Amino acid sequence: MIPSINTLLGRHPNQIKAQVEIYTWQTCPFCIRAKLLLWWKGVNYTEYKIDGDDTARAVMADRANGRRSVPQIFINQQHVGGCDDLYSLDAQGQLDPLLAQSA
Repeated sequence: MIPSINTLLGRHPNQIKAQVEIYTWQTCPFCIRAKLLLWWKGVNYTEYKIDGDDTARAVMADRANGRRSVPQIFINQQHVGGCDDLYSLDAQGQLDPLLAQSA
């Protein structure tokens, strides 16, 4: 049996059950980097592009305990932080278990 490309790359999108949301700006390098990690993991996420939208940014900040920088990432309605926080969770082996939890 030939393994799938996802298996060869270490990706397991069939194990992703979490609802993931990310607030971004289109040209933000940290947003691009965070989305790249989510893509690499095989995550289907909801993206809120808030470029120049003060109302959307206020909604994001309210959800993110006052944080107004982008990206802001939520997994199963839980605020996990920004790009560095996401990569830190991954480095500590805590991201995959979060992604495997149902919403």
